[in-house]
Amino acid sequence: MLKENRPRGKWRLVVFGCIGLLLLLADQLTKTWIRAGLERGETLFDAGFFQIIHSQNTGVVFGLFKGSIDIVRIIACVGIVLIVGLFIYFYKRWSFLHGRLVQLALLLIVCGTIGNQIDRFWLGYVTDFIDFKVWPVFNIADSCSTIGSIIMIYCIIFQLKFTKKSEKKE
Repeated sequence: MLKENRPRGKWRLVVFGCIGLLLLLADQLTKTWIRAGLERGETLFDAGFFQIIHSQNTGVVFGLFKGSIDIVRIIACVGIVLIVGLFIYFYKRWSFLHGRLVQLALLLIVCGTIGNQIDRFWLGYVTDFIDFKVWPVFNIADSCSTIGSIIMIYCIIFQLKFTKKSEKKE
């Protein structure tokens, strides 16, 4: 049987879309499960160095602007526009941003942002529940944003080093 000629870009978009939906679903389901099963501040599991605890963050990163819901919503919207705008700007200038790893990083950042924005807009706070006790309490969306940012920074640094090395050879 002959293979159909399918554009790879469309297939990649479908796969990335499914991954994104699964990440958002996992984020929202775990937050809903925590809100339904635990009172705020209540712990489900405590292993000493790690615990599952119901925490509500009314601020932004690390609790900044706690209690200022309107300011937080504005900051979040401006942040999303900036991230998308910067990506589009650099996407046109740096061809390495077209790679799969960079696209995965962007997918993780966008999923994390959307996951927490859903909470902020509907509840006025973000539900956090993963606590390693040496770091602020976080959730799956925070993990996605953090991992995506680390991957993106790695890709940018690696590409800049590669570009400088190739310029020296010429």
